[in-house]
Amino acid sequence: MPMTSMPYHIRPFAPEDAAGATEAYRAGRPHLVVTPEVTNWLVGLPHFNLLVAERGGQVVGSARFGPVTESTTPDQGFLNVSVMPEHRGAGIGTALLTAAERELAALGVRDAHGWADGTPEALGFAAARGYRRGRRAQYAGLDLTVPLPPLPPTPPGIELRTAADFLDDPHPIYLVDIDATRSEPGDLVLDDQSYEGWLAEIWQRPDQDHTLTTVALDHGEAVAFSAAQTDGRHYWSAFTATRSTHRGRGLAKLAKAHALHRAQARGLTAAYTHNDAENAAMLAINEWFGYGVCAEEWKHSRTL
Repeated sequence: MPMTSMPYHIRPFAPEDAAGATEAYRAGRPHLVVTPEVTNWLVGLPHFNLLVAERGGQVVGSARFGPVTESTTPDQGFLNVSVMPEHRGAGIGTALLTAAERELAALGVRDAHGWADGTPEALGFAAARGYRRGRRAQYAGLDLTVPLPPLPPTPPGIELRTAADFLDDPHPIYLVDIDATRSEPGDLVLDDQSYEGWLAEIWQRPDQDHTLTTVALDHGEAVAFSAAQTDGRHYWSAFTATRSTHRGRGLAKLAKAHALHRAQARGLTAAYTHNDAENAAMLAINEWFGYGVCAEEWKHSRTL
């Protein structure tokens, strides 16, 4: 049977779908650092939903969606659809999108927000289904098999530690996180995430690497960090942040430099990051490290 006429069906995710759903999400996106373990963990979060497309006994696509819980703007939702390249053109992406939109509407979501790869096919798919293009973001990669720039000097009074030193009490890192999140570029007004929610969704994420995540302290107070996630081979910069009271002193760059040097010493081969195209400060830091842009994506929104 030709690939284009092979039947498929959309259904809820099951734990045994983790590997296939992860592969479908990463297909054509080698810059994404995600594992089946993380996919299974995400589905366990109360606001995260996952539908899969099955074809010929194989998971070939997925829709990841749910309400945006940390925004003060009511009735907002996230929605991202991906289909393996060899299975595109058969209506699978449209079927996943329609099913996910239906479930979002049932949850009370009014506006759906998602990201489309910066390719003519992905952008055309979103536009044809009524999604409005908004912000641009970019992915960048760094080869860790070649020397990194030397570590910047550590200013007086600054101490560098890892997140593993905060396992008994990560609250100081949480305070840096929420302070920095308030100034992140974006379309939605974000509320401060609760400490309990932060522990469950960020600190306890299974690929969060506390031994690589680097924290800068100013006379004992946590003021900046660079968070790392890993899949065993690749490094993902989850968030690099500085408290508003300590910006402009190079502490984010310092923390990220130490994290990357630790990753290289461990034998990780590549590092990837994602930034809003208007985040000039972080883009400049990444350029200093030698990151090169490897892909882009565009924010899209639609009123359901």
